[in-house]
Amino acid sequence: MKSRRPNLFIPALIGGAVAGALSSIPLFNCLCCIWIIGGAMLAAFLLVKDSPDVLSAGDGAIVGILTGIIAAVVHSFIDIPLWPFVRGFFQNMMKWVAEYTEETPSGWEDWFGGELSAFRFFLELMASAVFFSILGALGGIMGISLFGKKTQHKIQGASDASQNAGHRQS
Repeated sequence: MKSRRPNLFIPALIGGAVAGALSSIPLFNCLCCIWIIGGAMLAAFLLVKDSPDVLSAGDGAIVGILTGIIAAVVHSFIDIPLWPFVRGFFQNMMKWVAEYTEETPSGWEDWFGGELSAFRFFLELMASAVFFSILGALGGIMGISLFGKKTQHKIQGASDASQNAGHRQS
């Protein structure tokens, strides 16, 4: 009997939405890596809960990668209305760093200047998708190892001994 492949999209959608939203909230986004790993672990938990089969680490990695991609999309779209706040925060931080360092690249304070252009949006989306996918794969593997159903390994010697004992008696 061939086992049915579990639906990975719904757990990844839930885990990615949670992780993407939490990693976008100012001040909470300092823990961005933990949110992505946690969202992928949530997706792995939901996947294990809905699957009757024993899942492999590869299944965890796949659901984690999907979770990371969805989290990157959610994160990027939530960041659009927050861009003026984030830009001002990083500009002030860059000015503060420039005051206390002797050598900084010219124009360093303006790296976060300007409006959020389509090019910058898609560049940040792609960078986030790659980074979040790597963290998501890690979280998915960790989630499967923590929450997954364990296989029961039959000890070869014990089963052979009981079968051989039965054959000797007859």
